[in-house]
Amino acid sequence: MDESRPIFVQLAEQIENDIIAGVMAEETQVPSINEFAAFYRINPATALKGVTTLVDEGALYKKRGIGMFVADGAQARLKTKRRDKFSAEFVTPLLAEAAKLGISSEQLADMIRKAGK
Repeated sequence: MDESRPIFVQLAEQIENDIIAGVMAEETQVPSINEFAAFYRINPATALKGVTTLVDEGALYKKRGIGMFVADGAQARLKTKRRDKFSAEFVTPLLAEAAKLGISSEQLADMIRKAGK
């Protein structure tokens, strides 16, 4: 875990990563709060807060008496959320800096292609 960010946020992101990667498939049960707490060696209240974040976002839902499950359509919604965040945090500032430096869209695309090789 990264000490600079809240643990519950990191747990929520890890669960999101697993959903996006297909490790936690839609409509399958996720580990319990106590299982998350034991696995990550965190307080169960912290684990609950991370899971609740995803319930509030609609990525997880609770079946009373059974446990938490990945919601139908969660993978697509999370990918969209992450793409929007990626654009806001990386693409927009990249384009702004490129404009300051007089780098055209084509030049920037070439730089990205070369860096990706």
